[in-house]
Amino acid sequence: MTAGDGSSDKRAATLSAAPALYLVGTPIGNLEDITLRALRVLREVDLIACEDTRHTQKLLNHFGIVAKVTSYHQHNESERALELSRKLNAGLKIALVTDAGMPGISDPGFRLISLALEHKIEVIPIPGPTAFSTALAASGLTTDCFRFHGFLPAKDGQRRQSLENIKLSSETEIFYEAPHRIKETMRDIVEILGEDRRIVMARELTKIHEEFLRGGAREILDALVARDDIKGEITLLIGKFESVQGARFSISGISVRSRVRQIMAGENVDEKVALKKVAKERGISKSEAYRELQRTK
Repeated sequence: MTAGDGSSDKRAATLSAAPALYLVGTPIGNLEDITLRALRVLREVDLIACEDTRHTQKLLNHFGIVAKVTSYHQHNESERALELSRKLNAGLKIALVTDAGMPGISDPGFRLISLALEHKIEVIPIPGPTAFSTALAASGLTTDCFRFHGFLPAKDGQRRQSLENIKLSSETEIFYEAPHRIKETMRDIVEILGEDRRIVMARELTKIHEEFLRGGAREILDALVARDDIKGEITLLIGKFESVQGARFSISGISVRSRVRQIMAGENVDEKVALKKVAKERGISKSEAYRELQRTK
């Protein structure tokens, strides 16, 4: 196949003659973001499997699409995947959609996709927007090397460990976060990654109240704390570790560990008191200074 033989155009204009599973990307907010190809596929398939049938029905109604729909979500995914797999094997063409974005990206879809491939059923992606790539493009952070994690853990200990794991990351790290947890998460980020770590919080992407907050971790936390309530879907982007931040642990080439020893010897104080002085000198929290001390022991 050559680049100009028109084969790709032909594929885009007709559904597969054989049974197929179509992964249809839908808007993450603004309905105008749906593609012409996605609309055509939704009109022509035999069945649409939806994360929330009521939500998808609004989309279909908006574009005047009459289609048969069935539910496919995280609570019925195991049994419904088997059922839909049998329908594919029987010759049906099925579109899989989620409430927003691409199926399978932090959304249901993996089990059905795996079963389809296992049974040699063609899986055809119909590209659409995703929140993390949309946020990344407009973030102003490094885009040549990034990592998407999905949702941060809800439990405090697991969330903090996830943040510890990216403390020295050389990539832009991207997470989804629930609005009712974002303040606590930002407090953890300030404590673990430092108050100057570059952060971008993207909220309600492509919707009327779309918002980007860009700045240091402390600056973002203060802005959020000043608000009574935070609503909407959130994408949280964390800038890569910058060497200038490392200087906060090593002023004039002196590490936290060495400086603690200097103060202990020169002022005849214990480690706890010395560590508190070092933290104040360097503008970091006591816990942050303690972690750096333990890391170099």
